[in-house]
Amino acid sequence: MDTELNGSELGTKDYWEKSYTREIKNYKSHGDVGEIWFDEDSQIRIVDWLMEQDQVEQSARVLDLGCGNGMFLVALANEGYKQLTGVDYSPKAIELAKNIAENLKLDINYSVADLTQSLDSQEQLDLGSFQVVHDKGTYDAISLCPDNPKEKRSQYLATVEKLLTDKDSLFIITSCNWTEEELEVSFGEKFVKYHTIPTPTFKFGGKVGSVVTSVVFKKNN
Repeated sequence: MDTELNGSELGTKDYWEKSYTREIKNYKSHGDVGEIWFDEDSQIRIVDWLMEQDQVEQSARVLDLGCGNGMFLVALANEGYKQLTGVDYSPKAIELAKNIAENLKLDINYSVADLTQSLDSQEQLDLGSFQVVHDKGTYDAISLCPDNPKEKRSQYLATVEKLLTDKDSLFIITSCNWTEEELEVSFGEKFVKYHTIPTPTFKFGGKVGSVVTSVVFKKNN
């Protein structure tokens, strides 16, 4: 894929640290868990879709990449899923997510991890492998990084591949910056499309499009 997005502060760790520092303050003051980045409905669609999958039992190990405030995992925990893990490269995001889970008395594991860097053997061992790996907006944020976004996306995908248990594990990604076709091309070396989760469409100039794209991939081998 030759096309690159313009770099943005949304692709920097400093932006998210400052953002989650504010959200921690708001949460402690008002109980406000903060924003669900771009399209809260997509989170509901993913949870509903997972609950319909016979192969995804409530005991399945689920990993949320770039978990932010952790509300996706909170939603799964409220539906009875038990082995939930969230990672984010922002320590402040993990602090907020832990506070929310603790106050809700939910058993969710959270840790700081930068998925654009190669995980060392201990980090890989600590995380383990997962039947479901979920990304809503993290690949987008990496793509907006002002510094070497292509290399960072490549390392990210290599890390995701290692985190999936086997060829039947699911990698679910929701993007507002890349189309389904672009994701298929970018992921084609390591992943194959398994399913498209329908999202709202719009029609403009005789063409039909979507504001967000949600696609489920599996390992190529």
